[in-house]
Amino acid sequence: METTLRGVGVSHGVAIGEVRHMGTAVLEPPAKQIPADEAEREQGRARQAVEAVAADLIARGNLAGGEAQHVLEAQAMMAQDPELIADVERRIAVGSTAERGVYDAFAAYRALLANAGEYLAGRVADLDDVRNRIVARLLGVPMPGVPDSDEPYVLIARDLAPADTALLDPTLVLGFVTEEGGPTSHSAILARALGVPAVVALPGAGEIAEGTVVAVDGSTGEIFVEPTQEKRAEMESASAARKAALSAVTGPGATSDGHKVPLLANVGGPGDVPAALEAGAEGVGLFRTEFLFLDDSKQAPSEEKQIAAYRAVLEAFPEGRVVVRVLDAGADKPLDFLTPADEPNPALGVRGLRSLLDHPDVLRTQLTSLSRAAEGLPVYLEVMAPMVADRADAKAFADACREAGLQAKFGAMVEIPSAALRARSILQEVEFLSLGTNDLAQYTFAADRQVGAVSRLQDPWQPALLDLVALSADAARAEGKSCGVCGEAASDPLLACVLTGLGVTSLSMGAASIPYVRATLAKHTLAQCERAASAARATDSADEARLAAQAVLSGE
Repeated sequence: METTLRGVGVSHGVAIGEVRHMGTAVLEPPAKQIPADEAEREQGRARQAVEAVAADLIARGNLAGGEAQHVLEAQAMMAQDPELIADVERRIAVGSTAERGVYDAFAAYRALLANAGEYLAGRVADLDDVRNRIVARLLGVPMPGVPDSDEPYVLIARDLAPADTALLDPTLVLGFVTEEGGPTSHSAILARALGVPAVVALPGAGEIAEGTVVAVDGSTGEIFVEPTQEKRAEMESASAARKAALSAVTGPGATSDGHKVPLLANVGGPGDVPAALEAGAEGVGLFRTEFLFLDDSKQAPSEEKQIAAYRAVLEAFPEGRVVVRVLDAGADKPLDFLTPADEPNPALGVRGLRSLLDHPDVLRTQLTSLSRAAEGLPVYLEVMAPMVADRADAKAFADACREAGLQAKFGAMVEIPSAALRARSILQEVEFLSLGTNDLAQYTFAADRQVGAVSRLQDPWQPALLDLVALSADAARAEGKSCGVCGEAASDPLLACVLTGLGVTSLSMGAASIPYVRATLAKHTLAQCERAASAARATDSADEARLAAQAVLSGE
């Protein structure tokens, strides 16, 4: 009998197939004491397992490329953390086996992360995956990972680690469903990059029996368990119609009455460029530069290395707009040479622009590298600072750009409510704003973007978040400047119309979402988008806002 479940849809498309569950490694090794003369051998085993797992993660990243590569490289660094390894060796020295030492050391570090203001809870899932891989190698049991299957299937898991998501084969994995995670978790972001339909934050998903047929709608978040033939036909028909509509709309982003809304791509490095070009991106709205710095947490990359990476992206968009975010370190992206190691709550500490202003040489080198990378290219380079709190922050960044001789527009990301509330003040120092809706929601609602239990508050349809977007867009309009959105909110086609109605001047998203947003915008006039935005803001919940906007845009 058909039943309907609802989670959070995070990647467009429809998947219909049999359920397969994610396999897991043995989580807890036996606790037994070893003789003192075996400690050195066990320490060697632990080090070899750590290095092997780190190498495997890096190899997977190299195969996957793009955003996945950066995530997996960060996971490899987590495995090789010197303090963790030292703790493992201390535990072995007093009698633990290698596998038990690893398990207990990771458990202690896990507790620290879980108590760090909950911001790092998303990294706990990554840490658990690294631990499981090391322990599995030491115990000689299969690695955790996707199931073996010759037939296509829908994957269900408690959560998906980046190492698993990055190498999903879209010809076999029709879609996936997770019990945990949120719309901005790593698994959601990588699902969008892969173009695989996905639903997250669905409690009880693990109870769906192996082999059960399910239909997954990655747009609505609905899961139909044992769907009827009528439901399957309905979803397949809707999916086919959606694909036909996508292919019929090409060219720059615009409403049906010709109001231009440039559609840009979020990229994490040169590896993401081909997909952006194939999707028809009009430029880059968010070039994350962290991937360069995560290669070595001990020191910043050389100017030459930075220039080569930046130029590879800039050259791909001649006459296009490329917006580069300078290094956003701290919180879940700690760097030994840049961020404090003992902050009680890194999410509210020295991160983003704050870290760079404390290390002006790192910021100066990056700005100089960007300037040199853009020399002789017809690209429209724009550079923005993360985590800008007020006008003083914006001025400090703009001054640093000028001192570096950077010939580009300088901008500020709006990720902190204070920046939205005082956007007009900030625009006295910079030339554009870019709304990072992921972090803006996190700080507005005190809701960690990686914790599935608070995903309701991470929903970008929350009216309070729309109010902050409107404040920022109104300030930019008053100053005659631009205000884009580069957070995951822009990837929702319906919400893209609302953002346009709020006065947002460009939308940046994962490449796979661009065709959906382009096609949806092309169906509606600017006036319809404005009415939908007003209707959404007049409600009191995310669900009500979504329904109100949908009613306006569907003509109800």
